Amino acid sequence: MVEIIDGGITTPQGFKAAGVHSGVKYRSLDMGMVYSEVPATAYCAFTSNNVKAAPVQVMMEENSPTLSAVVINSGNANALTGHRGIEDVYTMKQVAAAELELDPKQVGVMSTGLIGRFLDMHKIRYGISRAAKTLDVGREADGLICQAIMTTDTIKKECAVRVRLSDGTLVYVAGISKGSGMIEPHMKVLHGTTLTIITTDATLGPDFADTWQSILDDTVNMVSVDGDQSTNDTCILLANGMSNSKPADRDPEFAAALRTIMTHIARCIATDGEGASKLIEVDVNGAASKEDARKAVKAIINSPLVKTAIFGADPNYGRIMMAIGKSGCAFDINEVRLTIKGGDMEVPILDSGSPVFQDERAVEVVRMAMDNKEVTIVVDLGVGEESSTGWGCDLTYDYVRINAEYAS
Repeated sequence: MVEIIDGGITTPQGFKAAGVHSGVKYRSLDMGMVYSEVPATAYCAFTSNNVKAAPVQVMMEENSPTLSAVVINSGNANALTGHRGIEDVYTMKQVAAAELELDPKQVGVMSTGLIGRFLDMHKIRYGISRAAKTLDVGREADGLICQAIMTTDTIKKECAVRVRLSDGTLVYVAGISKGSGMIEPHMKVLHGTTLTIITTDATLGPDFADTWQSILDDTVNMVSVDGDQSTNDTCILLANGMSNSKPADRDPEFAAALRTIMTHIARCIATDGEGASKLIEVDVNGAASKEDARKAVKAIINSPLVKTAIFGADPNYGRIMMAIGKSGCAFDINEVRLTIKGGDMEVPILDSGSPVFQDERAVEVVRMAMDNKEVTIVVDLGVGEESSTGWGCDLTYDYVRINAEYAS
């Protein structure tokens, strides 16, 4: 059984973290580091955007099977920076490796922030050195690294769980993430921005990649704030095996624990979308295939008209059906059912393709359901047994303001 606990990235055995101010940002913390006392098996997933930031290019090229440390800077994405950007990534790896007495290939790098600006390497070197010297365990260290990786984020995104594996070993899994804008991840294993690090003291081997991709596809890859896929999306899972468990590659208990972490992170990212005032969850069932279910979910949460309707609590369900219709998924209009949930209200909108309500009083009930901090749209496509869930947020005036002023 998976138990959510009060903890953070350093909760699993053997992990330390730090968050410091390097000067890349004017005042805020902007340099983070995660360190494992022993080399950890690394499962990495990266953006599928064909424009990839320098850290992503280097990490994909090296494809190191184990990592002992990950360095993360915020305030500068090191994207569209040419050969100099690549050289700066290698410098970051070398500086961290020297501080921690590691091989540079044992150091991962993540960056997030403004695109098209060169890193100030004097500040970066200082920040890495300072982070290496302040690595620690505990909730203070957990909190500092969460702050250090933020850009337009307004809340920390972290989660920790413990679970007893099938072999009886008690293991811990923890995760941190950042992400608020430029978010519609489509990360592939071995292939605003979401940066995510997962730590665990479980033992993982080479058979875990397929499970890892499946969990990504059902969680963070089903989040969309604005439909724009970042140049920097990266997710790294570090498993150092310090619990001495048997390999948990195919252990359903470990998969459940990791899925819990990743679902929590996905919801946090959507909740904290730039300018967001509401979390939108979309549950699609009755689909002919998993792919169709995901298409329908993404079409709904990416629709500006749906997002603005949720923002204004405007019960214009035609916008939801429009999104389904253009998604390319199979459905039977005479079997489609649509329900809106909000707070303790659950309001049927369509049944067998026909509206459940017509009068103004019924419309007001739908409006009341939509006027909540969390709104769930439930759709039955009426043609199969497959399902999918995704998360997004409303589109507000503040989203436009934040992104209109981002570079200034």
